[in-house]
Amino acid sequence: MEQEVKDWEKYSRQIVLAMSKRMAELGMTQQMLAEKMNCTQQYVSKVLKGQKNMSLETLCKIESALNIEILKK
Repeated sequence: MEQEVKDWEKYSRQIVLAMSKRMAELGMTQQMLAEKMNCTQQYVSKVLKGQKNMSLETLCKIESALNIEILKK
């Protein structure tokens, strides 16, 4: 169980890093991303802090809003 938590945390950090990097490249704020994802800025903040276990739907919204590929196809 402990290894599963570490794996989840590792993937979460990778997603957050990709999101943060792309947001900086685009000059995008949390509020702007939230609007593109149709969610709240508070939700985006929790995602960026690693406090949310994101669904595939959320990951797809992030990819679309930031025009990046998180899940390798």
